[in-house]
Amino acid sequence: MSDNYSHQQLDINVDRLHLTDIDIYVSGFQNCEASYYYGPAVRDHYLIHYIYEGKGKFEVNNKVYQLHTGQGFLICPDIVTYYEADEDDPWTYAWIGFNGLKAESYLKQASLTQKNPIFSTDPKNNSIESIFKKMNSTKNLKMVKEIKLLGLLYLFLAELNIIRNNNKLSNSDICTKEIYLKKAVEYIAKNHYNHNLSISKVSSYIGVNRGYLWSIFKDYLNLSPQEFLINFRMDRASKLLKNNSLSVADISRSVGYQDPLTFSKIFKKVKGIPPSKYRKDL
Repeated sequence: MSDNYSHQQLDINVDRLHLTDIDIYVSGFQNCEASYYYGPAVRDHYLIHYIYEGKGKFEVNNKVYQLHTGQGFLICPDIVTYYEADEDDPWTYAWIGFNGLKAESYLKQASLTQKNPIFSTDPKNNSIESIFKKMNSTKNLKMVKEIKLLGLLYLFLAELNIIRNNNKLSNSDICTKEIYLKKAVEYIAKNHYNHNLSISKVSSYIGVNRGYLWSIFKDYLNLSPQEFLINFRMDRASKLLKNNSLSVADISRSVGYQDPLTFSKIFKKVKGIPPSKYRKDL
């Protein structure tokens, strides 16, 4: 086995005396040198690699898969595998290892099995890459590292499930757009009170760029994401104005505006009258 490479590994100490749905074993990141390889070897747990960039090959069950940026592969327990970085464009990848009572079941739901060990991501959607980057960012954590990795693993499997199911349902991206729209609206609804909420944060959360998110909102709602956020806040403010125990300043802060004057100007622009008059007319 070649050992001339730049390597960073994030080992997780796990008490495996008790069987659980999912146990995190190991997580890491590797920038491989040309032709770096591992194997042939077996693991005692499931191991998923995601390729950030570059190319390489993965061999399992007498099959050879040529893989590239945005793809990934699954290694199953007790199965002999071999993988090697490309000589001219060696890959950089991240990985996470796990096992547990429901590991196989969750993987099957995401269409990852011993017979189907490869997955590919949508170039328009960087949610999978974002999840693996967050996994790598846990390297400086201590007590909550395993918990955060476990949550990110569940999120990865869910996102992969969405991608696989959408590919089965339609050759178009209609279903995917509806899912992104729903996730964006839910995120805004849960965070509209935060004055730091921005459309960039919304797009980052659901894993798409701002331009793509803008096109989804315009296609389905005929509003930009920013217009939707403002309208949502003003609708929420309208409901809060029914509570006479709340001042306009209280309501302003409750819907994400620290400056009551700014809030009042936006409310009047959207609703046609200032919040004070709106309250009197109720």
